[in-house]
Amino acid sequence: MMEHIRLPKVERVQLLDRGSSRRAQVGTLYLTASHTIFVDNETEVCSEIWVLHSLVCNVEKQSVTAFGYPLLIQCKNFQVIQLIIPQENDCNDVLMSLLRLSRAKRYEELYCFSFKPNIDKAERDQAWDFIDLRAEYSRMGVPNKLWHVSPINREYRVCDTYPTDLFVPKSATLPVIVGSSKFRSRGRFPTLSYYCKETQAAICRSSQPLSGFSARCLEDEQMLEAIMKSNPGSRFMYVVDTRPKLNAMANRATGKGYESEDNYTNIKFQFIGIENIHVMRNSQQKLIEVSDLRSPSMGEFLLGLENSDWLKHIQTILTAGKFISKAVAEEGVSVLVHCSDGWDRTAQVCSVACILLDPYYRTLKGFMVLIEKDWVSFGHKFSHRYSHLDEDPKEVSPVIDQFLECVWQLMEQFPCAFEYNERFLISIHNHIHSCQYGNFVCNSEKERKDLGIREKTHSLWPHMWKNKSDFVNPLFRPDHSQTQGVLRPLTTPYCFKFWRGLYNHFDRGLHPRQSVLDCLMAVKEETQQLEELLAVCEQKLAALGKEHANSLCVKRHSINHRQTLWAEPAHLSSANSPQDYTGGILSTGPKDWPVQQRETESTELSLFGDATKSSDPDNSDQESGVADFSCHSSSGGDSFPSEDSVKDADSDEAAFNTA
Repeated sequence: MMEHIRLPKVERVQLLDRGSSRRAQVGTLYLTASHTIFVDNETEVCSEIWVLHSLVCNVEKQSVTAFGYPLLIQCKNFQVIQLIIPQENDCNDVLMSLLRLSRAKRYEELYCFSFKPNIDKAERDQAWDFIDLRAEYSRMGVPNKLWHVSPINREYRVCDTYPTDLFVPKSATLPVIVGSSKFRSRGRFPTLSYYCKETQAAICRSSQPLSGFSARCLEDEQMLEAIMKSNPGSRFMYVVDTRPKLNAMANRATGKGYESEDNYTNIKFQFIGIENIHVMRNSQQKLIEVSDLRSPSMGEFLLGLENSDWLKHIQTILTAGKFISKAVAEEGVSVLVHCSDGWDRTAQVCSVACILLDPYYRTLKGFMVLIEKDWVSFGHKFSHRYSHLDEDPKEVSPVIDQFLECVWQLMEQFPCAFEYNERFLISIHNHIHSCQYGNFVCNSEKERKDLGIREKTHSLWPHMWKNKSDFVNPLFRPDHSQTQGVLRPLTTPYCFKFWRGLYNHFDRGLHPRQSVLDCLMAVKEETQQLEELLAVCEQKLAALGKEHANSLCVKRHSINHRQTLWAEPAHLSSANSPQDYTGGILSTGPKDWPVQQRETESTELSLFGDATKSSDPDNSDQESGVADFSCHSSSGGDSFPSEDSVKDADSDEAAFNTA
């Protein structure tokens, strides 16, 4: 991508702080093969802003100002960067470079193919095995006597947008599956998404049937009958079409449509009314325009939010998930979910229902598994929906954005039920658009396999798991009733909020950054630091206590040894008065002994008179006193004391009597 960079470096570029009146930062702008980098040259601590080219969705040159030529960079994660470049030619070069760098023509130009973290091939392979979908279906309780893995889609022979491993009813024969596939749009026949062990009810997914106004398919009807019979506790099943009824009826004119209750026995049909990708794209664009307002009045903001219909769409998706979770958990009825092709609205509704039904999906690891299961493996069109390549802009739509926001709305209603926090959702959203990891590249499992994603790129999930301390909800309680049970959210309008943390995440100047989560995470981090400090202090105290105990033990041993030395000589044991010691051990020794040594001897006599003083830790000369005393006792017994020695002995006698 280096050949597309017309100007790698621009000096004296101004960076404006959107939503703030602060003075612009002045620095240097760098263009690399993967990032746009702004380096602030004025502050003492050199600050930098790095933006991946794959995150850039639009670059616009604005009207010239007195300071230079403004350039507006809008990103898919809702970051907006406003630059003022001094020279027009430089501004044009940066503009043309960014337009090309941010619009990859081939998959190999995406950042995930040049991203090289410091891990070897074995670690990379192990990272891709971090999520095991076979183990996830085993956790659900399949295969069992009613459901099994069908080999029919090996080598993607029946449906090239489905995964190879698909769970279907055991009673559904291969001809029935093939016939159903031919009758469904894109060959996406009904297959298992979630199995509830408690009720034996299942959530299955597919695309719309090619029914037209009157067409029918016996194999497809037998396929739905097999799904219904795989739940012994129910005599019927729901078929949920997530589209508005008018849209489904319009598709009949093109030979598609929906299931007729006249042809499919023992089904109850239900329309939900989730709009198509084009409506959702326009709705989010209106929402972004509202969040981009610099100083909106309350009326302007609320009116713009209402006109966008964004929260209305979130409410509809959540209501659909609630209907399905209630059918499975409370009624014990299996459900088949589809939209047009079964990879957008179907993924939204199935995954929201799983979040409501299963506490596992409300954990960090479980949420990763859910995205891999219902989005990645079942062929959600990541590259088309999130504009990874420079292709048809009409294919772009915020489908998974809406799912993530549904989860956030649930987290607001049930703050103790989710192990992960808002940062976790925002980080996933960022990585979906950044293409730094290979998980969300391409539109199907087959495309990823053909491109060699596993061999050439790295998986996101082990990276997030390694840093999971940043994503843990401090309010999460594994033993809470919300955590363990089925969630039953309220879907009335007043329960839905504007997700400021996502849409205004980068706007530091618009509002105080004091969300509840920020405060809780700050308290948690501070508590963790204090606990680490406490552990260090406890270790030091334990070491000091051990050292002190050893010192006392040595001193007690020394004292006992000295008392033994005093008791051994026979003439000492028969002494009746202090005068008997005058010509004995204490009065021996040369006249010119040092004063310190004589003081030591005086201390030794005190120890003999009062043994409790020997435990005084401040008596630092005790051990040396024992050594001196031993020498003196062995060599000074035959000499006569000098006058000074006698005086010293007299003073010692007085001290002895006093004691």
